[in-house]
Amino acid sequence: MSMDKSGKIDEAAFESLAAQTLQRFAARIEDATMELEVDLVEGVLNIETEDGATYLINKHSPLRQLWLSSPVSGAGHFDYNAANKTWDSTRGGEPLEKILERELSAAAGAPISLA
Repeated sequence: MSMDKSGKIDEAAFESLAAQTLQRFAARIEDATMELEVDLVEGVLNIETEDGATYLINKHSPLRQLWLSSPVSGAGHFDYNAANKTWDSTRGGEPLEKILERELSAAAGAPISLA
């Protein structure tokens, strides 16, 4: 995977990886439960719980990040960590997958794995 001068993945790699990640998340959530409404359109993954809470995950191309808006944990920005193959919080917290697995599993009442 090629990197730019700032140490981030290059634009083409980001676009491909971000799209693959969002598609994988959508498919895994849909396969795991019928309790969540999942919609992926033009790089924005919208997940709605039965009680109307909404999660949004989108790619932010200028910064080459995935952004999360969660009704539980709030907003977060995630850079790709090529060594771990994870989207890591820019604030040093958990990877995006772990946050979503925990929060969506609680919302759906069933375990959800995004790996």
